[in-house]
Amino acid sequence: MIKPPLILTLSIEKEASLFFNTLRQKHFPPSRNFIDAHLTLFHALPNEDSIVDVVNDACKLQNPFELSVEKPVSIGKGVAYKIESNELVQLHKKLQNKWLEFLTLQDRQKLWPHITVQNKVPVPNAQELLNELKEGFTPFAALAIGLQLWEYLNGPWRLVEDFIFKNVEALK
Repeated sequence: MIKPPLILTLSIEKEASLFFNTLRQKHFPPSRNFIDAHLTLFHALPNEDSIVDVVNDACKLQNPFELSVEKPVSIGKGVAYKIESNELVQLHKKLQNKWLEFLTLQDRQKLWPHITVQNKVPVPNAQELLNELKEGFTPFAALAIGLQLWEYLNGPWRLVEDFIFKNVEALK
């Protein structure tokens, strides 16, 4: 039996996660909303133990780091929040270099960090939400606390494992 591909996402602190999930629940079409708001790092990794091992090892070495939530942006038929973080880009690049031989074209590209709160809607609806979210928006910081591996099940995702960065417990 062929195993489904793995998706790697970034875990963020509870407060920021709640902010994005609330918007996603409100604005994402329910028939397509299979998962909470997330920041995808890799879209289609082979479903092998070696992937789990690399993610686990990376998280053991990685301290939590700050993300800057810059602004809401258009993604055509939806809206996302642009995220900036040098540490995130460096972590992504390290993993990308380890897995380069089997990455898809999409996963070989430069990371464009974002969290989608709306997608697959008519462009005018997306533009209306973008204008609404931009009004009064102030950039804010969020904390990256780990990584999550998911199996892609042709729509829904199933959590494989949640990995926490080192020293996260010291922040509580």
